[in-house]
Amino acid sequence: MKKTLMMLCGAASLMFACNGVEKQGVKVMETEEYTNVDIPEFVADSAYRYVAEQLEFGPRVPGTKAHKDCANYLVSKMKTWVDTVYVQDFNTKLWDNSSVRGCNIIASFDVDNPNRVLLAAHWDSRAYADHDPNPDNYRKPILGANDGASGVAVLMEMARNMAVKRPNIGVDIVFFDVEDQGVPEFVDEYKDNTWCLGSQYWAQNPHTMFYRAKYGVLLDMVGNANPRYTKEEVSMTFAPGLMEKVWTIAKQLGYGATFQNVSTGAILDDHLYVNQIANIPMIDIVQNQGNNGGFFEYWHTVKDDLDAIDKQSLEQVGRVVFTLIYTEGK
Repeated sequence: MKKTLMMLCGAASLMFACNGVEKQGVKVMETEEYTNVDIPEFVADSAYRYVAEQLEFGPRVPGTKAHKDCANYLVSKMKTWVDTVYVQDFNTKLWDNSSVRGCNIIASFDVDNPNRVLLAAHWDSRAYADHDPNPDNYRKPILGANDGASGVAVLMEMARNMAVKRPNIGVDIVFFDVEDQGVPEFVDEYKDNTWCLGSQYWAQNPHTMFYRAKYGVLLDMVGNANPRYTKEEVSMTFAPGLMEKVWTIAKQLGYGATFQNVSTGAILDDHLYVNQIANIPMIDIVQNQGNNGGFFEYWHTVKDDLDAIDKQSLEQVGRVVFTLIYTEGK
């Protein structure tokens, strides 16, 4: 992910329609009801282990053995919990015009239920530590513990629990590939649409024909200590009702200091293309270090390793999203 968008193209023309649909489709309950929602237990130690297991493969850069082995691991794990797993292989071109093979992984509960929600994270890790303080590290791949593995781990732990205690709706968990391979900072010329290639492909070619979901939630960089999530502009443009509901849930669960009532600028992430191309209202729960659109201390550096992960941060996000999911269909 990962650039702050200076302009949100087309947002103004879409805002009215998105606001209208979203406010009709998302119900915000009274304060006491969210804390009483019967949700599965989210085990922080389990989610942390899923981060560690991804990192054991090494940097999950497309085209590497680590990437292929981790894909097999994710598919195998998800098959033990969900009803159906789709593996969406695709070819795409990177910023330097080189070709790479990507792999989106879609794990679905209750595939015949037309009432569906979409949960997503990216599972690849960046090929360049181009934000590292040491220029000698710029061309080194990163482990991507927080930037990639954390969101995947939260969704894996959710899937493990949803297999035992099923929600009343269909749930699709999508692990997007080739999200984090955009043009490096050490290249002088910035190129549009070189990020989020897996979500761009999926939005144009969904895993099932005529796929629809009521809404989507993207998780990105949700594992660092003392996280800060804000009301990011793309999310608020396309899915303001959903954003408000998630932030209300978080506040009622005691996470108001983490899910802050602060508006920040647009972020280029997978949710942009799900909103614009697939026309599914999707928000991004993404670490935002400050009002300038920064992320976290070790973003795109060689220190984005397991030491960057805090178990309680994973649990907070998992419990908030669980509460959202288990209020549906009531």
